[in-house]
Amino acid sequence: MAEQETRSNQNTINDQEEEETRTKSQPLIPGLPNDIAELCLLRLPYPYHALFRSVSSSWNKTITNPRFLFSKQSLSISSPYLFVFAFNKSTAKIQWQSLDLASGRWFVLPPMPNSFTKISSPHALSCASSPRQGKLFVLGGGESTRSAAVYTALTNRWSCISPMMSPRTYFNAGNVNGKIMAVGGSVGGNGEATTEVESYDPENDTWTVVKKVPMVLAKYDSAVIGKKMCVTEGWAWPFMFPPMGQVYDSDEDTWREMSSGMKEGWTGVSVVIRNRLFVISEHGDFPMKVYCSDDDTWRYVSGEKLPGEKMRRPFAVTGADDRVFVVAGGLNVAEGRLSEGQNGEFSVEWKMVSSPQSSTQFSPASCHVLYV
Repeated sequence: MAEQETRSNQNTINDQEEEETRTKSQPLIPGLPNDIAELCLLRLPYPYHALFRSVSSSWNKTITNPRFLFSKQSLSISSPYLFVFAFNKSTAKIQWQSLDLASGRWFVLPPMPNSFTKISSPHALSCASSPRQGKLFVLGGGESTRSAAVYTALTNRWSCISPMMSPRTYFNAGNVNGKIMAVGGSVGGNGEATTEVESYDPENDTWTVVKKVPMVLAKYDSAVIGKKMCVTEGWAWPFMFPPMGQVYDSDEDTWREMSSGMKEGWTGVSVVIRNRLFVISEHGDFPMKVYCSDDDTWRYVSGEKLPGEKMRRPFAVTGADDRVFVVAGGLNVAEGRLSEGQNGEFSVEWKMVSSPQSSTQFSPASCHVLYV
């Protein structure tokens, strides 16, 4: 019996070695050197990588190799894609969709892991991203509120990662210096607020405890500026008391109170462009503002107004380089081009991007730009 098992294991090893030898000897594209063929594969459009991987074992091995994405980035071939986490209020359906910003084409991502299929609200979970690594992180809010998953654009697949240390819902998340932060939120079935903070290291798939935030903050908005994470609970009806806010410094592992001007002028959803904090206000005609740390004030961005006739709340906002993307109800997308004048003043020009016809009943909960 033992001899048969040994023989079977040896046959399996031999089969694997033969497959590896066949893959190495098989040309990527017949008639072309492999280095030239790989340059051709680098230019294949991202949404169809799953189909291209099925062409041959050598294509699959090349495309799923982490070096493939690095090569695209080093050759400046990688392109930005807009990823939107959307929900349908009527059916409670949730899904991720992505927009090819070059062609204007939308496509639907594979479903998230089963632990996220039943959530109380799309806002109960939180999302963060590593844009240049082409990865999305989704945390908490599911059947198990410690759930955590990562989407890798290169393979168009979701995978579970180590669960969070503390179960939580309705919390803030962000990428601070390469680590994914989970701040505050609610724990347990009774929704008890927590000040606990933890950090995820994608390199070794581990969570570590971070210094607690000094006070309970209702979830509203957050932004990462350099190595600091700013968390604000925003203004709340009846607007009698100014909002609370805290700023985390990753170098010192400390929290400090947010300056008065920053927290009082933070009246909408934020986006960070070239280490400058901008806000799309949720009031009036949705003006855009930029925060000036020198004098702790906000200044309006000149230029065009957000196309209000096609953009209805709720909004989700993200950015890339000098571009701002605002996703609204029906997954209508407005793209803003920012420019800075000689005196440091900013102006913006807007244009509408096509929305998927099948998504008129969907609203955005979060959006991110990934380079693929």
